[in-house]
This record gives sequence, structure tokens and C-alpha cells, in this order.
Amino acid sequence: MIPDAARDHAAPPEAPDGADRAPRVLIVGENASARFGGEAVLPWHYFRLLRKRGVEAWLLAHDRTRNELTALLPGEADRMSFVPDTKFDRKASRLGARLPARLAYVTVGGAARLKSQLLARTMARRLVREHRIDVIHEPIPVGPRIVSVLHDMGAPVVIGPMNGNMSFPPGFGYKDRAYGLMRKGTNAMNRLFRGKLKAEVLLVANERTRRALPSGCRGEVIELVENGVDFSLWSPAPERPARPGEPVRFLAMGRLVDWKVFDVALDALARVQAQPPPTLDILGRGPMREPLEQHAARLGLGDRVRFLGWKSQEECSRILPEYDALIHPAIYECGGAVVLEAMASGLTAVVADWGGPADYLDPGCGFLIPPTSREDLVDGFVDAMTRLALDPELRRRLGRAALQKVRERFDWEAKIDAILDVYGHAMAARRRTSAS
Repeated sequence: MIPDAARDHAAPPEAPDGADRAPRVLIVGENASARFGGEAVLPWHYFRLLRKRGVEAWLLAHDRTRNELTALLPGEADRMSFVPDTKFDRKASRLGARLPARLAYVTVGGAARLKSQLLARTMARRLVREHRIDVIHEPIPVGPRIVSVLHDMGAPVVIGPMNGNMSFPPGFGYKDRAYGLMRKGTNAMNRLFRGKLKAEVLLVANERTRRALPSGCRGEVIELVENGVDFSLWSPAPERPARPGEPVRFLAMGRLVDWKVFDVALDALARVQAQPPPTLDILGRGPMREPLEQHAARLGLGDRVRFLGWKSQEECSRILPEYDALIHPAIYECGGAVVLEAMASGLTAVVADWGGPADYLDPGCGFLIPPTSREDLVDGFVDAMTRLALDPELRRRLGRAALQKVRERFDWEAKIDAILDVYGHAMAARRRTSAS
């Protein structure tokens, strides 16, 4: 583990391990974006927060996010480079739209990603020379089995934090067959594209992810949680007075995909016995929206459920404090940044006791429901949501505890402290290798 740093957040870090200056860093993340959701925001956070501290940092992303990123930080646009969008990318996108999502991801999508990564590798090597880069950091993709092509770059490489090696809970194991097909052959691919085998440092979020690293990795493996909270964006509203006569407001948010099992939240809501009946707003977009809307109609939930579509992080940060609790039944969630964002907004949460959300929440600040079967998961959510709906003091107490925990353990500024120490490790490892 990396020891806690004690730096002034406003000042550039001291030079690591006797170097005569702070590290010059290249962040590589094809889909770096604050809009795409999920892991895409990670390289963006590293880049902007390093620059906020005065660290010499550059970002290499794909042209599809150029307009978004340069608009977010126009003063840093000259430090951003973009892999061009090619005819192959556009053809792959059109073909992929005609295929089932998972098949498209591992076939034409995989080919397009590999082509972009190889082009990014060429561009990154040029940027290393032009800007005298000391460390290359590749935060995404976070999957430990996904290949990296960043090797022999002229600078040490840090990959991660990675988070993966997920399986479905035993009660949902029937789904594993479809996802398991994506995992085959990964060791062979990582021997062909040797970025992870040759990286100086591999960051993993947990032991589960460490076990999934391809065999033959030679770099130092360091544990560092992949998600964090930017407290300049996420903060709780002032504590609200009791609202007698108003329904408790539950919130679910995330991509509307099958393994988020938002239908569990709908089934649970329909069975919660409280007056007035609680409501549920669902933020997000995805292929499951129409089936979920139909399911809500079949349950007779009417205007108790609203589908609000996609919202930007800024919009979400403004509206989250208006809710009473987050409902997040996902059963294949490696990370679950939405849970941390809710905690930072002063909300308690009800989650499946599985994967990333179970690493963030504990019984002192929320409810973790064992997903032993779909029926058990629904029953557990009914019980937790009923308790929250009937007990405003419980909601407040758990929400305060959630906020305290996320402030102490998941602040992005602390992650930047840690990553600067990791860069020092990588640079020292390269110097030792060069001296031997």
C-alpha cells in the first residue's frame, strides 16, 4: 500500500526519489470523458487535478471527446492530443450497431479499439520525446484482463487502478455463460500485446482484481481504489427539516443495462408499505429503459416512478441532495461510483452485497442485501426501503455516517497524493532497471 501523502494540495509535489524536478506525466485514456459515465471520467480526473496542482501533465484521448474536453478546460487545450477518428472506426461503429451489444463489443468493437490503441501508442511515443515525459499513466480500461499495447515507450508505464474479475452471484449464475465467453484467450492476447506484462507498476483496487492479472506480469502490484469523489462538485445540502405528509424519495442511477437489475428496485418499491407511498426516480439511459417502463406499468406504479434520462455530473450533483436514499441493486458492478457520489451528497444507500458497492458501504451507513437469489434480493430491498421510508431519523443518521466515510476514505485529492507516490515508484523502478 502507498503511505498517505502529506502534501499541500495547492502546490506541486516535491521531486520523487531524489529527482531534480516533479514528474512530467502523460495520461492515456482513449475514451476520457466527463460525459460518457463509468470509467471514462477517471483519466479526466487525473489530468485536471494534476494540472490544478501545477504538475506538468498531458492527456492523450480519442477525437470523439475532443470538443467536450477542450470546452471543459480551454486553457489546457494545448496539453491535449487526440487519436483521429478513421474510416475504419466509422464502419465498425455502423456494423456494430446492427449486432447484439455484447457481440459487437468483442468483435468489431474490439478490432476498432485495438486499432485506436496502436495508433495511440505511436502518438504517445512521440509525446514522450517531445515533452520529456517521465511517466505514462493508463487509467482505463479498468478490466485486469484487457490488453495494453503501451510497452517499450521510452518512459515507465503505470496501469490502473484496475478493477474486475467479477462473476455473477450464485443466485444469478445463469448469466455468467454469456459474459464468460469474453474472458477466454486473454492470457494469449496479453502475451501478444505485452503492455501489462512489462509495466513498471500495476494498480489494483482489490485482491479479486489482483488474481485476474495476466500471468507473467513483472511490475510492482500496488492496491489503490479506482473510484473517488471530487468534493468540489459533490456535497450535501444543509440538513432538511422533517417533511410530514410528503413521500420519501428514492433514487436509482446508472446505465440502464440488464445486470443493474433495476427491475428489482421496481418490484421492491411496489411492495413497500408506507404512507404516503414512496417514489422512485431513475436517472440514466440504456437499452433496458423501455422494458423497465413496461415493468413499472405492469406493477401499477403510475406516477410513483419517473424515468429522467441522462444527466450531466453537474446536474446530478445539484439534484442528489433532494433525495432520501440511493437504491442500487446491481449484481455485476466492479466499481459503482454512483454509490460514492450519493454518499458524498449525504445519502444512505441500499445495495446488493456484491462487488464494488460492497467495498464502499457498510452496515453503519447503509444496507447491504445478500444476492443469494433474485427473490431474496427483492425481499431484502423491500425490508430496507420500508425501514427507511418509515424512519426519518434512521435516514439522517445513516446519511451522516455515509458522508463521513466517503470524506475520510474516497477523496480524489487523497488519490492524487497517492498517484504521485506511485509515479515515484515507477520512476525508481526504471532507474533500477537501467542501472542493472
